Amino acid sequence: MLSKTPYICVYITQIQIMNFKAINYTDYEQELPQVGKHILAQQTNDYILVFQAFRHSIANYALKNQKFGGADYSYSRMSWIKPNFLWMMYRSGWAQKPGQERILGIWMKKTHFEKILLNSTFTSFAQSSYPSEGEWRATLDSHPIRLQWDPDHFPNGEKHVRKAIQLGLKGELLEEFGKEMVEEIIDLTEFVNSQSQHALHAPYKNLQVAEETIFQPASKDLIQKIGLDNFETTS
Repeated sequence: MLSKTPYICVYITQIQIMNFKAINYTDYEQELPQVGKHILAQQTNDYILVFQAFRHSIANYALKNQKFGGADYSYSRMSWIKPNFLWMMYRSGWAQKPGQERILGIWMKKTHFEKILLNSTFTSFAQSSYPSEGEWRATLDSHPIRLQWDPDHFPNGEKHVRKAIQLGLKGELLEEFGKEMVEEIIDLTEFVNSQSQHALHAPYKNLQVAEETIFQPASKDLIQKIGLDNFETTS
């Protein structure tokens, strides 16, 4: 029988303050709802882990300086963060897509993550709860963060019924995220590369993924604003 005890990832390039924990994929899915919109993330009492994929030069700068910048990083563009590991694997092709060869984990305070959610607006009127398209567009223009609910994905890239969140940052909040909200940046590329061979075919019995649980904001208004579903009613 496979153990449900997660292990601490040893694929690091610097001293880690907060450990990355991995768990067998089969055990991962057993603990999660199979439908609905949920923020799945690795988290502690006060911190949450989000993922990004970059080219080598950007990743190397971020790891060395523990913030984002350098000649190849632009704060004038939108940058997307994803708290869900398997969505990041789908987007980056398990670190095989050009320009996404390096997978970084960024630890940040939950209060900062909620600030990003609070300043977010849905990328489409259809996903939003605004009564009119005009009101949605006005909010879209005034809010610096884009929020999308997309299908979560199985390890081989097939769509899951469950929805996963991704957030596009730009402007002052992107700069705040890249320079001030970062608590620690860790390199997960070697871990991803070691697991990609196990992600090709179900039932993925040898695959390890990030240990994740459901994150819920402290504010009920924020939960309603971003359209989160209740775990009890969707599991």
